[in-house]
Order: sequence, then structure tokens, then C-alpha cells
Amino acid sequence: MHSVRLLGLVLTLTLFVPGAGTQAQTAEQKPAEPKPDAEIYQTFYPANVTQQNDANDLQTDLRNMLPKARIYYAASSNAITIHATPEDIQQARKILSEIDRPKKVYRLTYTITEIDSGKRTRSEHYILVLVAASGRNAYLKQGSRVPLVTGAQESETSPHSSQVQYVDVGLNIEASLNGYADGLRLHTKVEQSSLAEEKSGVGAQDPVIRQTILDEISPLTPGKEFVLGSIDFPGTTRRQEIEVVAELVQ
Repeated sequence: MHSVRLLGLVLTLTLFVPGAGTQAQTAEQKPAEPKPDAEIYQTFYPANVTQQNDANDLQTDLRNMLPKARIYYAASSNAITIHATPEDIQQARKILSEIDRPKKVYRLTYTITEIDSGKRTRSEHYILVLVAASGRNAYLKQGSRVPLVTGAQESETSPHSSQVQYVDVGLNIEASLNGYADGLRLHTKVEQSSLAEEKSGVGAQDPVIRQTILDEISPLTPGKEFVLGSIDFPGTTRRQEIEVVAELVQ
């Protein structure tokens, strides 16, 4: 009789142990939390960075594409150091291989042609060499420096000395070039100035300077001539035509 009551008590205690089997099963089946990838660092040396603007563009691209990575540029060593996961390092390597490429160099030939009564009388050629998408401008200047008297000053050593300022007279060409797909975008400013035959009414020694400026952004196809514009001379049958052609150097 006593043995039956003891067995019932043991069964009751076993049934009322709270969640014993459930906790053991849950602990065995719960998957382990994945560990974050360990970060590493890698230093890259861009081969075609020639100025700060190029480095800034590379940094901006990498930081936008890899927002979790830490990216630094050391200008003195021309090096980009990246601290990131191996996956981001691999992605950075792929990005740099695609955008760090040699820039194309073009020769720009400007031709200024004199036309009188529809006939070409004279042509002059001016050549500029530009690196496409470098952010730099190329300049060509040809002409003379003309003195202008801007005032007079008196001193003990020079009682009748004059203040003189020099003005550039002639041809100035300024150009910048950017490439896109298979074409080019050229920004050109052509400035021509010359001395007029008539004199200024301000002073007999002051010349009159005639000036013409052409400022234009034009699409170019390499190897194909493009007419930037033409200039008519009032009161005459003469005009000037300005054209340009871009040729790939390297």
C-alpha cells in the first residue's frame, strides 16, 4: 500500500517540472548567431590620378558605393587606403579598375579663315593639345602689348612722368575638353582685338581697340571639322570663319 502512494508522488513531481524538456530542445535547435565579417584594410595606388580633382572623384565614387567602408586618400603618396570587409575591398578593387583609366589626349586645330565676297583669301591655323576631362584649360595667345597712358605723376626726379598700362591686342584662345561615350564636348572662348585707324576722343595718344569675343560650348566628333561661328565686318564684304577639329593623339 505504501509503495503505490510513493510511485504516484514521483509521477506527479515529474509531470509538473516546468518546461524542462522544452528548454532542452529549444537550446539544441536554436541556430548560432552569425559573426560579423572581420574588417581588413587595403591600400591602392591609382595609376592615372594627376591632380586633386581626380582623387576627389575617386573618393566620392568609392564612398557612395561603399557607405560602410572607411576610405582615406594620402596625397603625398597618391594612395587610397580602405578599411572594410573583404567583400567591400573586392568591390573597391573592381570599381577602381573600371574608373582609373588613362585619359585621352587630343590635338585641337583651330582654323581662322578670311572670306571676301564669298572667296577664301587667307587661312591661319592654331594648335592646342588637351587632355580630355582633366579639368584644366589650354591657352593660346598671340599678338602685341599696346601701352596706354592712364595718368600722369610728378616727382622731383621725373616732373613729367606718365602712368602707363599695357593692353594685350591680338588673338586669345581658351579651351577645355570633356569626353562622353564616343563624342567630345568642347568649351571654347576666342577673343580677337585690333587697333582701329581712328583715334580716341579722350586723348590723342589713346588708341581705339576693336574687340570680338566668341564663347561657345560645342559637341565634337573626333576627326570631323566643326564650324564654331563666323564674324562679319560691318561696312565691308569681309568676314571671318572659325572652325575646329579634334584628333586623338593617345
